[in-house]
Amino acid sequence: MARFEVEGIDIIVEDMKRKGELAGETAQEMLMAGAEEVKQAWKGEAERRKFRDTSAMINSIGFPRSVKRASDIMSIDIYPQGKDKKGTRNAEKAFILHWGTTSNAAQKRRKKKKFSGPGIPRTLWVDDADKAAGPRVMEVYTRIWDEFLKGRK
Repeated sequence: MARFEVEGIDIIVEDMKRKGELAGETAQEMLMAGAEEVKQAWKGEAERRKFRDTSAMINSIGFPRSVKRASDIMSIDIYPQGKDKKGTRNAEKAFILHWGTTSNAAQKRRKKKKFSGPGIPRTLWVDDADKAAGPRVMEVYTRIWDEFLKGRK
């Protein structure tokens, strides 16, 4: 759905490479703590935009408790898990709320600049949540890395 990127983390990554901790326990701890911050940002943004109908989607936002590995790259997928009572996937609802159900091409054909008519307008709420989470994730990463360095010296 969206790709989360944090500026400024390059310095920490280079330091971790020098210390040989890029794929270690500290990196996993940082990734899990950062994922928790992003999860809270997603929930907060969804609440702020009043996407609460039955609360199934917001309550289901989460991530697995294990890190995915692809060679040297570790990642965690954060998204609404499971289905609601009607059997609709919560991730599908989040996707539709993010991207909407009307295309820009359809809006151009109608020669309207603003959304009107049937459908759900796109909100890009996940992008906004990820931007809001960036500084908090960076703070958590820095704190955990500093604790690691202090304990190692």
